Amino acid sequence: MNIKQEYGQTLKDLASTLLGVARESVALIKRSDQTQSLKWAQTQEWEIYLEFLKVMFNVVDRLSAFHVPLQVQPEFMNSLEDTVGEQLKTVLTPSMTSAEVDDMEILLSIGNTVAESRQLYEKFQFIISEDSKQKEAYFQLFGEQVAAKAGSSGNQNIIASAILCGQAVIPALQALFENTDASQETPSTQDPSAESSSTSSSPQSSNVQVIKLVSVMAKISGEEVETRWGVLPRFQKDLQKEEASQLAQHMNRVTRIVGERFAILSASADTQSTEPTGQA
Repeated sequence: MNIKQEYGQTLKDLASTLLGVARESVALIKRSDQTQSLKWAQTQEWEIYLEFLKVMFNVVDRLSAFHVPLQVQPEFMNSLEDTVGEQLKTVLTPSMTSAEVDDMEILLSIGNTVAESRQLYEKFQFIISEDSKQKEAYFQLFGEQVAAKAGSSGNQNIIASAILCGQAVIPALQALFENTDASQETPSTQDPSAESSSTSSSPQSSNVQVIKLVSVMAKISGEEVETRWGVLPRFQKDLQKEEASQLAQHMNRVTRIVGERFAILSASADTQSTEPTGQA
């Protein structure tokens, strides 16, 4: 399998997202402690930028395990590293590094970033889409790393802002992988007879009764996003106590994922409407 041919667009989208989120996250860290950020050396801003790339490389690595065949996953991550390096060479602004840094130094920086990412974060065992104590410790370490690079170890404002940025990007990265999964489902895999059967039975489709057993609703009010799920009362009565508990557990996860994704999409829409140039 040719990874860059099979996942070329996904790799480009992931790289653009990583670089854009890292850039915007550095700006947010600056705002979280403006007094401290005024003291930053140029190299500090670059180091904070790389800290965000470290955690996001690891997040992508964890997500890719669910969407990329295991036998090609290492090659996929190597290709992502190359793609990020190539994009970084063209979009890196002077504020992130000195004018003397050449292309090779950028590629070496990305290589070292990936290596350090594995050393720091691979020891944490958790599923990226679920909440756990390991996941909390993982992002706590990340926040502390950012605060240390900002020259303000233990600064809770910086730590909280870094954790917020690191967690908020997960649904966006997940969506990129899901879009890839959907695009790989081609019509050629369908049984022609099934398609014919579906076409011939379509006039009867109006007789089919559709009942919503479970629903999820998200709404936004100002800066607050509220997401709820519900079950048809008659259906809920038919569930055993254990079944109802399992349903609640799964739907709480679904609601959280939908809510986080809805919040990011809403924020992106607002940003695009006010900033025509586009920001991640």
